[in-house]
Amino acid sequence: MRAIAVSKYGAKPTIMDLPDPRPAPGEVLIKVSAAGVNPMDRSIANGAWSAQMDATFPLIMGADVAGVVEAVGAGATRFSPGDKVFGQLVVPPLGSTGTYAERIAVAQDANLAPIPVGMEPDTAAALPTAGGTALQIFDRLGSLGGMTMLLVGANGGVGSFLTQIAASAGANVIAVARASAAERLRTYGAVETVDYTKDSVMDHVRVGHPDGIDVLVDVANDADAFAALAKLVRKGGTALTTRYVADADALAGVGITGVNFAVALTPQLLTRLAGEVVAGRITTPPIREVKLDEVPDLYSEDALLGDGKTVIDLST
Repeated sequence: MRAIAVSKYGAKPTIMDLPDPRPAPGEVLIKVSAAGVNPMDRSIANGAWSAQMDATFPLIMGADVAGVVEAVGAGATRFSPGDKVFGQLVVPPLGSTGTYAERIAVAQDANLAPIPVGMEPDTAAALPTAGGTALQIFDRLGSLGGMTMLLVGANGGVGSFLTQIAASAGANVIAVARASAAERLRTYGAVETVDYTKDSVMDHVRVGHPDGIDVLVDVANDADAFAALAKLVRKGGTALTTRYVADADALAGVGITGVNFAVALTPQLLTRLAGEVVAGRITTPPIREVKLDEVPDLYSEDALLGDGKTVIDLST
């Protein structure tokens, strides 16, 4: 089979011809239709997770998947051949269930859920990490009705989903994003947008919200930038980062709850997320489709990680 993999941490992703996996007892073999692209894919390939999990090389990249169960191993009963499934596969050793590949063999109890009838594979592949993270952040924050939320990185996958979810719950979302995404984010319910390439986010918020904001959600910044923006949060508020750069003790000292958020998806959450999309309560952000052959040349700093979601089409 063909796959996008790295030969060692930090190596450039390349197309490799690798042996087709076979399902061991308790596993399912998935023929991949589409693979979602996320920033963590690059981080894993560069070794950022090496202290957390062992890896196997070549390390096949990717975690988000949509596909069709092609075969099942002995004793596997959760899914049957022909079932359409989607999910997030971060399974040790890293690279053993990478989704930038034509086929994957994975334990049947992995984070997989049925694709709802009528949902296309590219949509399903765009959901797990970005949509699941947004939904879990919302669950973590609790009631947002009437609260002012500053959302940094709103134009990406997580931000696009969270803007909609928070706005639907009654939050006043200030979306920090490129100007090209401003109109889209307003259709999602953002009450304000800030183009960070032209305006100072700090100055914009201080002028418009002199009493501070209730919630900061930052999916983009480093420790220093996050700490600076956290000063905008009023006492009793929350400052959450997905980059794990919050000094929770320092924030607690000034009356702010600091959260270093790590997503922990479950099949139940994936089913709930897909249901929200099918019901029309959540809209998938713009999807850019690329072919497997295009991925190595496109894997520059921003080529695959711009506005919305990038999905690798492996259907043919």
